[in-house]
Amino acid sequence: MQPLVILQLLILLTLANGAPVVAKKLFGARFARPLDGGLLFFDGRPWFGASKTLRGLALAILATVAGAPLLGLDWRIGLLVGVLAMAGDLASSFLKRRLGRPPSSRASGLDQIPESLLPLLACRDLLALSAADIAATVALFFFGEILLSRLLYRLHLRDQPY
Repeated sequence: MQPLVILQLLILLTLANGAPVVAKKLFGARFARPLDGGLLFFDGRPWFGASKTLRGLALAILATVAGAPLLGLDWRIGLLVGVLAMAGDLASSFLKRRLGRPPSSRASGLDQIPESLLPLLACRDLLALSAADIAATVALFFFGEILLSRLLYRLHLRDQPY
């Protein structure tokens, strides 16, 4: 197990996950253009929903790129984590829309696993991550995200406590 690398990755995942939430509170609706442009999938539902914005995507990636060197990691690791965390987040939003779940609704596991697992798998060789490192990081992110969401809700940075 690599506790330092796990901590670094957890911080990057938190930056990717938290940047859009903080941006929403700072900017409100300004610059919040939906990624799907309001277009509907063939099932009549949005691709992702109005809560997935270009602003959130860009800030999540910028936060991880800027954060990686501060954590002692190459900026390209930050880019990889940011892009793939957001890809996982978008994939889970797409699936939730297909299941008829409203934007920002809770789906434990689906909300945390894709956005943590995809970047970790991509970083596996670059950071010499073992299966145990990946499993531990996903588990810690899963539980940490739930606890952090409640804290952000109490601090009025998040609209819902999950």
